[in-house]
Amino acid sequence: MTCDHCQLTFPERDAVREIMNGKEHCFCCNGCRAVFLLIRSEGLEAFYRNRAWDSPGTPVDQQEKVGAELFADDEQQIGVNKEIDILIDGIRCASCVWLNEKFLSRTDGVEYARINFATHKAKIRWDPGRVSLDRILERIQSIGYMPRPYRESEQFRQQKAEARDLLVRFGTAAFLSSQLMIYSIALYAGYFQGIDPATKTVLEIIAMVLTLPVILYSGMPFIRNTFIGLRHLHFTMDSLITLGSGSAFVYSVYQMLNGGTVYFDTSAMIITLILLGRYIETTAKGRASETIEKLSRLSPREARILKDAGSADLLSAETVMIPLTELKRGNLVRILPGELIPADGRVVQGESEANESILTGESLPVHKTAGSTVIGGAINLYGTFVFEVTSTGKDTFLAGVIRSVEDAQAKKPRLQILADRVVGYFVPFILALACITTTGYLLTGSPANSALMAGISVLGIACPCSLGLATPLAVLVYTTMASARGILVKDGSVIEKSGAVTHIIFDKTGTLTEGRPSLREVVSLDRALDTAYLCRLAASIENLSEHSLGRAITTASSDVFLPVKDFRAVPGRGVSGLVGGLVVHIGSRTFMQDSGITGSSSASRVDEISLSFEKAGNTVVFMGWDGEVRALFIVSDRIRQEAADAVAALSSLGLETALASGDNRATTEAVASAANIPQAHPEMSPDNKRHLIHELQAAGKRVMMIGDGINDAPALTEAAIGIAMGRGTDIAMESADAVLIRGDLSLIPYFMHLSRRAYAVIRQNIFWAFVYNIVALPLAVSGMLHPIVAAGAMAASSLFVVTNSLRIRKGVKT
Repeated sequence: MTCDHCQLTFPERDAVREIMNGKEHCFCCNGCRAVFLLIRSEGLEAFYRNRAWDSPGTPVDQQEKVGAELFADDEQQIGVNKEIDILIDGIRCASCVWLNEKFLSRTDGVEYARINFATHKAKIRWDPGRVSLDRILERIQSIGYMPRPYRESEQFRQQKAEARDLLVRFGTAAFLSSQLMIYSIALYAGYFQGIDPATKTVLEIIAMVLTLPVILYSGMPFIRNTFIGLRHLHFTMDSLITLGSGSAFVYSVYQMLNGGTVYFDTSAMIITLILLGRYIETTAKGRASETIEKLSRLSPREARILKDAGSADLLSAETVMIPLTELKRGNLVRILPGELIPADGRVVQGESEANESILTGESLPVHKTAGSTVIGGAINLYGTFVFEVTSTGKDTFLAGVIRSVEDAQAKKPRLQILADRVVGYFVPFILALACITTTGYLLTGSPANSALMAGISVLGIACPCSLGLATPLAVLVYTTMASARGILVKDGSVIEKSGAVTHIIFDKTGTLTEGRPSLREVVSLDRALDTAYLCRLAASIENLSEHSLGRAITTASSDVFLPVKDFRAVPGRGVSGLVGGLVVHIGSRTFMQDSGITGSSSASRVDEISLSFEKAGNTVVFMGWDGEVRALFIVSDRIRQEAADAVAALSSLGLETALASGDNRATTEAVASAANIPQAHPEMSPDNKRHLIHELQAAGKRVMMIGDGINDAPALTEAAIGIAMGRGTDIAMESADAVLIRGDLSLIPYFMHLSRRAYAVIRQNIFWAFVYNIVALPLAVSGMLHPIVAAGAMAASSLFVVTNSLRIRKGVKT
């Protein structure tokens, strides 16, 4: 007998029995009985009606138990909550996903639980003050599933194993079906021209023998899923395939025994064509995600760390190899030519070049010397160097790229949500329609073979798979293409939003400019103060700031910094601090005015000097105390070489561009003019930028914001699409929907082309899936389609969605 929970077959004498609502339930062990009662008590018994497992599970009593210690390195702190990615073994169908999500969501303290059916990856967020990870893992195991640490390579191994199995099954079916067609052609010819009865019988027996392995081996996954689903009145696409193929086979056997026409070829070809479609679909998914697979292979298994970190010559110091899992922040690692860099870090000694192309899209090697940052997963090309580890494991840039792309792929656009709702009702509708069609033909006096063939055609031609594939595969191709070019898409919904974008607003410093401002000149407005002292004074305060203009001043000073008290920063405006008894203010002209510093011994000279530099596109930073401006710092930042071409390309797409900067009007307009941007918004605070975007979107416009600094975070969040530059601040990148890893503005037009093309393909896929079924079903009901043609059309429908999604790779303007 079969266990009512895990579906395992066991001897009747070993049954554990339970009477519920007058009905007896049998289980293989007490563990399965307990899980069954637990699921019923939670009101989740719909799980048993909807699941469609393709194989029996493991009895709960025989499952190993896992605890939180196995996941110690996988937890992440998200504000006051914690988050983890895990792999859940035992998920066999969408109902398993539904059960786990519902069960976890009902656990006190669990804030979020989302499972990706394609990868079995679960993302869980919880409040550690209300529930522990051990309790969450225990809840998952209590309903018969097994949590495992999530590793990308495991997912790809499973995907390849599935493709291999499908290939063997399809190859077997294709070989036997091709032989079968030879005998079927002979039989069809005999029906029209006459055939010896004995010969006919032999040919029919051979056809039946050739068909049996196709059904019982190649089609076994369909059959198994169908019978398991039938126990709980749950029907899937496999149900349609099994009923269509099985009906043709059983009817053919009946006809063979009664001297009628047989359709063994129909039975075999339905399975063969469906297997072909599924194999192509599975391999297409593999090709689409190959970029992520390559990324997951970029971490070496070991790292070479220095035994003596205090050695003067780190390049020749003694080393020891350790597993990558034991690598920690602060370790010094030596990298030899040709080796993979095992973690993120900062070069402390040596010089080389690194190939970061697969991570950032940068085709040229990147020079590395003392002080340079290195990215885990990059390849060291020529020299030897030692670097200090700053990030390991899930905190590395490489892990962040993989995680963000997977998260983007897991999010469902609105079109996919609609398609999912339709698929839920599709299969029962098709089964009912096939029954009505067959019955209708019989009641109107049509021959039994015509009625059955029409019903089988309805089963064969229906295709919910194309609806289910319409969006996920396109999103998969889109996100992997973007990551390969150095665009990290964090939210898949940008595909839909991109088509509605009308305005693009750029930040200036670090976005339109290179983000490497340098101090060009220091102008003293007080003869008693020399420029070296003024520079040291400003650098001491700016050293506490993250602003790029402040870093330019800090870098220019070689003196020891002075002690600073009461440091205060006003984002987008300036900073202040107490130094040597002086309350010093440094920032924009507006910041100085707001701070009460309005005078100067040569006020007209200040305006004249600052305006002359600003008109040339430089930024003037003011410094003063005791109510007077004491010095001007002239900072220059070159406009990115590709800026003007990128803006022109965006304009050719019909997009309006604008520059919003905290700089004064003269500087902002000069930079906008150099980049051919028609609109300039000067002296914009972070809130002003956010308000500008809010007003545009309230007027029906849709805005994309591109920025890199802390002061851009509110605007990036407010915009329909926020894009951060890869070398920007962490806050900006967290607030954005996508990140340009290498900060190349020419990627923005590419991003828009790719997003719009992906959205167009998704719409085409959805349209095709609906229209195909709307047109094909009436043809099948009318009896105009042979079942083989119907099965071929159904496979072709899925193949269209697959090939159309892969078409995103071609035709995108670069």
